[in-house]
Amino acid sequence: MDTVATLKKPSSKEACEHFDVLVVGAGISGIGAAYHLKQQCPGMRFVVLEGLESFGGTWLMHRYPGVRSDSDLYTFGYRFKPWTGTPIATGEEILRYIGDVIEEDDLARDIRYKHKILAATWSSKDNRWTIEGIKADGGEPFRITANFLWMCQGYYRHSEGYTPEWKGMETFKGKIVHPQTWPKDLDYKNKNVIVIGSGATTATVVPAIAGDCKHVTVLQRSPTYFVPARNENELANTLRDLEIKEEWIHEIVRRKILRDQDMFTHRSFHEPETVKQELLAGVRAYLGPDYDIATHFTPKYRPWQQRLAFVPEGDLFKGIAAGKATMVTDEIERFEEKGIRLKSGQLLEADIVITATGFNLSVLGDIDFTIDGKPLDFSQAITYRGMMFTGVPNLVWIFGYFRASWTLRVDLICDFVCRLLNHMKAKGARRVSVALRPEEKDMPLLPWIDPQNFNPGYMMRSMHLLPKRGDKPEWQHTQDYWSEKDQLPAIDLDDRVFVYEGGKPAIKSRVAEAAE
Repeated sequence: MDTVATLKKPSSKEACEHFDVLVVGAGISGIGAAYHLKQQCPGMRFVVLEGLESFGGTWLMHRYPGVRSDSDLYTFGYRFKPWTGTPIATGEEILRYIGDVIEEDDLARDIRYKHKILAATWSSKDNRWTIEGIKADGGEPFRITANFLWMCQGYYRHSEGYTPEWKGMETFKGKIVHPQTWPKDLDYKNKNVIVIGSGATTATVVPAIAGDCKHVTVLQRSPTYFVPARNENELANTLRDLEIKEEWIHEIVRRKILRDQDMFTHRSFHEPETVKQELLAGVRAYLGPDYDIATHFTPKYRPWQQRLAFVPEGDLFKGIAAGKATMVTDEIERFEEKGIRLKSGQLLEADIVITATGFNLSVLGDIDFTIDGKPLDFSQAITYRGMMFTGVPNLVWIFGYFRASWTLRVDLICDFVCRLLNHMKAKGARRVSVALRPEEKDMPLLPWIDPQNFNPGYMMRSMHLLPKRGDKPEWQHTQDYWSEKDQLPAIDLDDRVFVYEGGKPAIKSRVAEAAE
């Protein structure tokens, strides 16, 4: 269905506000973008549009028991805002952290909540984007124009998680719940609960509910690598004992963690079997030598081919060792009235089934994009460093890291965008796009991410929706923070890959004209 056609247009008498930059999303990426715009592009008018009722994105929407980060907050936090709590933080703590940034840097005035964007239209004639959508309160339509569109909405659909269609689900007499849409009134006390999945969400939910449930069974098709460790940072503790400033502690600890992560990632590629045995030994230390580690905790893929799941204080394994939770590695044949029948023939009885089975990828926020009257087929674009795209002017998408904290790339791309915007202003350019250089016209085009490098299910299911990558580093999202931290700041903005064009004088909103 054509979303734009069904959208009621605002009255011609209404002011159509215009901004230099429009930021989509008020999660950790969007708030980072707002901060950097204010700091690095003074005088540039921008607005942040958020479809939800408040800031936080993932950390606002995810309300399942025990929700927490699976990255340390020294690197998941912004570089400009010191983190002072434990490395692995609760969702509530992360929301408070983001809220502090909004308050301390006076960003609230630039954010508009309950603004759901439905369509984005680019006009080369006017060199601007027209954004149309509805306000959640009452469904009132809105229209805003902007010179530059900054997509900070993340990469998955908030409204629903991914749940496979298994046979017989309709016959199950209990409740089926996805963590992403966890009911506030879900009563799991003294109930038999099955959690389907083996990733970070499972590692979070199970220890949070196991103490209240009659029993929890973790049902996985295949195992995941886990990293059990203490939820504290000894270096940070030592520096605090020495009364070092928090700004210094944040930077020093970030650098130490990033160096250690770089070494670990390097080892996972060059000595995968040794790393594998180290990870398994960490699990065995909690579960003992007689536990069947080979069946339940030994993946078929090498370490870091999919995301590692951090287990603070080994809480998941403590629950298993105490008999509160059981691991079952098998495949689902069908749902039945009392539970789940496995392909082995075993019946797992349950009152509640929790499907911690992943995300649905959302490409560009499920917004209808049009470029000069033609619908945008994003899958036919080629990505420039995983942030800009051929054929799509004046747009950047923040797509973070998987092997390192997402927010590390937020800061790097924010620096790039602010530098690009200031460069365009200095050149008098109103449009910038990326294009293959002549020598790259016959470059092989490949999927967004190499599945031999990184292949989680949510990416593999939706790879056909994402742009293509080339065989050169600048034409792909390398997922390599340790290279990009030097490469992105060094990008030559006058390289032939960037095509700048001028245009008519910048338009003014009726609001701005009235102020004059």
